[in-house]
Amino acid sequence: MELVLSAAIGVLSGSGIWLLLRPRTFQVICGLILLSYAVNLFIFSMGRLTVGRAPIMPEGGYVDAAAYADPLPQALVLTAIVISFAATALFLVVIIVARGMTGTDHVDGKESK
Repeated sequence: MELVLSAAIGVLSGSGIWLLLRPRTFQVICGLILLSYAVNLFIFSMGRLTVGRAPIMPEGGYVDAAAYADPLPQALVLTAIVISFAATALFLVVIIVARGMTGTDHVDGKESK
């Protein structure tokens, strides 16, 4: 399972970086989205994901930390999803305005022939 998750993170990161280097603004936005997915998967994988365990430990006494899931990566990824959605919406609005003002969707503002 670790190999599959590592490969997925690598493919998403590589694809995101490749799209970031493209000349059109829509491809740049898609690259940013793929990179945010890769980062979210990375945070999940570093957070000791466990299936079927409670994320919050009960109060009092000694508790076995291995029997519970870590809630911090879940909270971080949830926050990252909301922020990336808002950033994507902002970028799309800026791209639409820039397309209307310049007449092109190239990152540098010039059509390549």
